[in-house]
Amino acid sequence: MSEVNPRRVLLDKANPDVFKAQLAVAKAVRTATGTAGMDRRFVELLNVRVSQINGCAYCLDVHSTAALEAGESTQRLAVLPAWRETTLFSDKERAALTLVESVTRLPGSVDQDRDYAAASSILTEVEVAAVSWVAIAMNAFNRISIVSRHQVRPHADTTSPKGK
Repeated sequence: MSEVNPRRVLLDKANPDVFKAQLAVAKAVRTATGTAGMDRRFVELLNVRVSQINGCAYCLDVHSTAALEAGESTQRLAVLPAWRETTLFSDKERAALTLVESVTRLPGSVDQDRDYAAASSILTEVEVAAVSWVAIAMNAFNRISIVSRHQVRPHADTTSPKGK
């Protein structure tokens, strides 16, 4: 049985006005996170976690790079899928990670309520709203890239050994 690999429509190119509207949402979310006092490193950490859950290679590449450029450590990015098992994340980061995971996975209402209550016990209302919008916007971008099959291009990586 052969694999089916149909040519995908690049949604951002096929409907640029719709994609521009999505970019406008991202810009508004950036404003909301700034108003909430969230720095770029923190927001990129959340973007990476949402993209990990959704399995979006393209967005993982973009936002891992952005997180590193914003000052995130490679160690924290490496352990992010198991963040609950480490002490590397602050209470505020843990609350935000709980919330973005819940918004991304959309568990049943009892679990959603538990996650929301946990996050709300640490984050302000403005922060809860901003973190929720980060997850919502990132989920949309993940879906655009996954459906379009946006390709990850190799970076000029100066940190890996030659030939690997």
